[in-house]
Amino acid sequence: MNDEALWRGGIFLLVLLLVAGMEFWQPKRSWRESRTRRWGINLSLIVMNVVILRLTLGAAAVLMAVHVQQQGWGLLNLVEWPVWLKFVLGLLLLDLAIYLQHVLSHALPIFWRLHQVHHADLDLDVTTGLRFHPLEILVSLIYKVAVVVALGLDPLTVLVFEALLNAASMFSHANIRLSPKLERVIRWFVITPDMHRIHHSIHRDETDSNFGFFLSIWDRLLGTYTQSPRDGHLQMVLGLDYCQQPQQVSLTKLLLMPFRPLPKPAAESKKP
Repeated sequence: MNDEALWRGGIFLLVLLLVAGMEFWQPKRSWRESRTRRWGINLSLIVMNVVILRLTLGAAAVLMAVHVQQQGWGLLNLVEWPVWLKFVLGLLLLDLAIYLQHVLSHALPIFWRLHQVHHADLDLDVTTGLRFHPLEILVSLIYKVAVVVALGLDPLTVLVFEALLNAASMFSHANIRLSPKLERVIRWFVITPDMHRIHHSIHRDETDSNFGFFLSIWDRLLGTYTQSPRDGHLQMVLGLDYCQQPQQVSLTKLLLMPFRPLPKPAAESKKP
């Protein structure tokens, strides 16, 4: 497990530095808030989550995958398919599972209480991709453990998916400018920053679309895909309509946010 932590940590730092460098040289949008303040808040949440995971469930998904393989549990252990095919199917099914979890995080108020912390960011950049309330991180890990058991996933599949998910989340939340032609091509396969930015729109109907983290196919197949924001990428307002002031998104207020009453959603017309 120490090797697993070093491996994931190394990939995390490499992707973080690479994407942050791209944001510095080719930003898509100007920032509303001080990046120093935002990074302080977001990195504090990230460090807090890492510490909490290491002190509690930690690498539970990988450990459960080891146990699942030893016991022969799960769907993929019921079939005699090639290892490579199980690996590919495992990655696809895990990505679909995370997509469905994301949809539920918006649809069910009990989960939205936690997930709104991620959406309360007034800007979007590489740090937003890993900015979650600690309780949501724990809920997500329990969910992934259940998926690992149900599907019968092996440890390598889980390790590779975790690395892909973290890297994809940092990339899709990045404030980087890609050429329109390149972006259109990439979007057919994976979530791009322009595609995911729509998910962080202040308009709730746009927020409730483009749920994918890694592959873009699930939004297209399951009817949750939005091509472009109604206000344009440069003018669109990010965040929550009930939380638009910097003083509302301090670290302390973000940690307490799930325990406060949910505001009633603002009335707005649906996008035609």
